[in-house]
Amino acid sequence: MLLAIDIGNTNIKLGIFDGDRLKATWNLATDINRTADEYSGILFNLMEREGVSRAKVTGAALCGVVPPLLHTFTELCEKYLSSEPLVVEAGVKTGMRIRLDNPREAGTDRVVNAVAAQNLYGKPLIIIDLGTATTFDIVSKEGDYLGGAIAPGINIASEALFTRTAVLPRIELIRPRQVIGRNTVSAMQSGIIFGYIDLIEGMIRRIEQELGTEVKVVATGGQAYPFAEQIAAIDVINPNLTLTGLRLIYEMNREQ
Repeated sequence: MLLAIDIGNTNIKLGIFDGDRLKATWNLATDINRTADEYSGILFNLMEREGVSRAKVTGAALCGVVPPLLHTFTELCEKYLSSEPLVVEAGVKTGMRIRLDNPREAGTDRVVNAVAAQNLYGKPLIIIDLGTATTFDIVSKEGDYLGGAIAPGINIASEALFTRTAVLPRIELIRPRQVIGRNTVSAMQSGIIFGYIDLIEGMIRRIEQELGTEVKVVATGGQAYPFAEQIAAIDVINPNLTLTGLRLIYEMNREQ
């Protein structure tokens, strides 16, 4: 079995693959102060609850945007699984050409998502990751990673209104009944929810215009459910896209 680890700014998503079947997934809070020993205790307890034997995990693959935790989880795999993990970084085989000015700038999680989406859904593609940031990644009809766009995540935007203003409250991010808010909370909900829906739909239109073709749109990330469900332009929601990409890239590199 394969352990896949996606280290994000807010959450760490872990999954166990038995062949190509995703057997179990877990989400942990990202905490750079936790040690490999602490994370291993949490992980192996969760695995035991799901009936997953540590002894059957024969490989690991990971990517992330928090460099200190890449070292922490590498140590975890080496110490407790007796396995050197595949860390997706520059130089690792992905099967995808990176068409950036500087390919080394490509976020590894974004490339991993692109690899998985192309494998599952074809091309051309827009992959929207609704997490700490809202990212748009584009795969051309030739299967190349072209780059994309980055905007603040919806939770960051909401929290900024609360922390950077004197009187606006922290709110629950639910869709209001109408655009015109009749009180402060509904006005904030309208601006954030409908504003982000229009941001995403507008970006999709602009990207399609620039590419000169319609594309399949795939959403992933912590806000994929239920937020992306409200956007008609999104064709597929797959919250486990990054884990699938890690499995595919691990298999590519194992075959070398």
